[in-house]
Amino acid sequence: MTAPQIAPARRPKVVLFDLFETCLQLEGLRPRFTALGRPGTDLELFFARLLHQGMAMTLAGEAPPFRTVATDMLRRTSGPDLTDDEVSSVLDGFRELPVHDDVRAAFTLLREAGIPAYGFTHGSAATASAALENGGVRDLLADVFSCEEISSFKPPRRVYDFAVQRVGGEPARTALVAVHSWDVHGAIAAGLLGGFCERLEGRVPDAILRPHVVAPGLDDVVEGLLALPE
Repeated sequence: MTAPQIAPARRPKVVLFDLFETCLQLEGLRPRFTALGRPGTDLELFFARLLHQGMAMTLAGEAPPFRTVATDMLRRTSGPDLTDDEVSSVLDGFRELPVHDDVRAAFTLLREAGIPAYGFTHGSAATASAALENGGVRDLLADVFSCEEISSFKPPRRVYDFAVQRVGGEPARTALVAVHSWDVHGAIAAGLLGGFCERLEGRVPDAILRPHVVAPGLDDVVEGLLALPE
């Protein structure tokens, strides 16, 4: 099987940032699980099941809103008898997730370079925006939006086509930055630039398309993108 041919990378004119885990720390939800009397490790299982379910429903046609899927998966993970108030006590925490330490520097580098940055999630745009506001970095982004608008989770091609159209860019000059290799792979497969931050996964998996920039921190990834030729 012949590997896809990827055009030489050029400096992006627009940069999209994944939000949950890439910019916002899910660790902020862990105390909310323990407050329910559940082990803190429920967090990782919950989020993995949430992504799996959302992606599976996307493959089947359309996905419900992020919070609808999250509610179902929380009850699957932490107990089918959770009350609505208990579910809210966990899911409302997405609005208060702390910002990773490298986010401000990454956003600032782009602001100084005159390149617009956007938050791009398959969660609630309003929820993610509130967390970024609480973290003092929302003003460094041109906008925050979600593929909930097209009833989809990442990473189908239509999601990245939608994102590029949403920001008025062109695929080859639009970069997607994420700590999830599958998200970066999806973006590259759709013709975008891919910036992979190794903070979460530790290395580039062998099975994905090679990212255009790989670095340990978000600010390092942005520096790499800015160093690409014009």
